Amino acid sequence: MEYIYLDQAASSFPKPKKVAEAMTEAVLKYGANPGRGGHQLAQKADEVIYQTRVKLAKMFGAKHPNEVIFYQNATMALNQAIKGITFKEGEHVITTEFEHNSVRRPLEAIKKEKNISITYVKPNENWLISVEKIEEAIQENTKAIIVSHGSNVTGAIAPLTEIGQLAKKNGILLIVDASQTAGVLPIDMEKYGVDLLAFAGHKGLLGPQGTGALIVRESIELVPLMHGGTGSHSESVEQPEQRPARFESGTLNTPGIAGLSAGIDEVKRIGINEIFEHEWKLTKTCIERLQKLSGVTVYGPLKEVRLGVIPFAIEGIDAQEVAMILDEHYKIAVRAGLHCSPMSHQAIGTLESGGTIRVSFGPYNTEEDVDRFVVAIEEITSAFI
Repeated sequence: MEYIYLDQAASSFPKPKKVAEAMTEAVLKYGANPGRGGHQLAQKADEVIYQTRVKLAKMFGAKHPNEVIFYQNATMALNQAIKGITFKEGEHVITTEFEHNSVRRPLEAIKKEKNISITYVKPNENWLISVEKIEEAIQENTKAIIVSHGSNVTGAIAPLTEIGQLAKKNGILLIVDASQTAGVLPIDMEKYGVDLLAFAGHKGLLGPQGTGALIVRESIELVPLMHGGTGSHSESVEQPEQRPARFESGTLNTPGIAGLSAGIDEVKRIGINEIFEHEWKLTKTCIERLQKLSGVTVYGPLKEVRLGVIPFAIEGIDAQEVAMILDEHYKIAVRAGLHCSPMSHQAIGTLESGGTIRVSFGPYNTEEDVDRFVVAIEEITSAFI
């Protein structure tokens, strides 16, 4: 029986073959230190990294490739975005109850250190974050709005255009976590008014783990979290002012970035709109079939278009047990628990029960995958209920 991977919200799999080939080439043919030498191999590594910046800048509407800063993952990118802001004591931040711990924990750390205040906006009755609720939360001292473009728990999509207009109107920084939407939904920082955009490379962009990025508008000043060797201005005791070196101390993950470049190419080849439509079709079919099963509760927006992420619970059965049965007996990979976002589960009422089972789709999943999954859930519910 072929294994079915339905945990795409955690990390996309399988990766395109060209991703592995690009990483292998980097290791075997030009595995030198980028930006740390004038020889041909170092220059080749540096060029591959720069061209990946170019691709990402173009994909997300950044004005210059040097606004693209590489990190190990979206968590590091979000930490740089949030902790790099010079907060004054008493300033205010608006975020949502759908945020990942990669947003919540750095914010709470700053709250303790700088005594800032935080408003966590609740979803409305349709499990969506509304612009009206964010607008109501704005105060005179609001410094930033931080929002997940797409929830990793419910699949709810935030109205980024309207939030961007609201932030610009009020002179507030807009930081967006696009971990679930980069490579799945079109994002234009200029059009949406996004000041800082963080995302993972190993999810919708189909790149390898260990890759992520933060795109920072040129006008935004951030304090770098890391200080060290950047391959340039070595004579200075101060961190260089030039980007991206200012935020990229230490050796970059050249093989990973080469793989990410190949993943971006694959996303462009398929088409972002086509990827979303494919995932939405699978999601819609899966939700409709799950809702027909006795004892199954599906959470998140049920009438609106959403990402390919479905949290659900089966009455009387622990979510972790269902995931284990699916893995061991049906060879289907899903994720159960709180998904690093306890506030999301508190919002949908599943925190005390330990969370939900989450199924999530990618561009290579099929209708046959959905069919096998739903049949497995039907058999599990029949056996337990």
